[in-house]
Amino acid sequence: MVNALQWFFSILVVVTVLFSALYSIRSRRARDGRLRGLYASRMNISMGLMLIFIAIIQMFMFPGSSIRVAVGAVFLLLGLFNLFAGLRNHSHFTRLMRQ
Repeated sequence: MVNALQWFFSILVVVTVLFSALYSIRSRRARDGRLRGLYASRMNISMGLMLIFIAIIQMFMFPGSSIRVAVGAVFLLLGLFNLFAGLRNHSHFTRLMRQ
């Protein structure tokens, strides 16, 4: 069961890395500032989810040590911040695109 969860979260990390790279490339190549911001916010959401999944793997899938839990907690906090900032910016740029 634990092995299946490790594979599941590993696949989720790889998928979110691919989405982060895709939106990063799109953001850098976009000419319109609104599209650039929209793609950057999607990249932040993907990176936030990736960091959260890495934190889950670190904290719950391996035997705990204090360093592993501390690194997992830092990744979790960074991931939550990126996710929050990405969602906030996505709603802002979505409203700008509608105008």
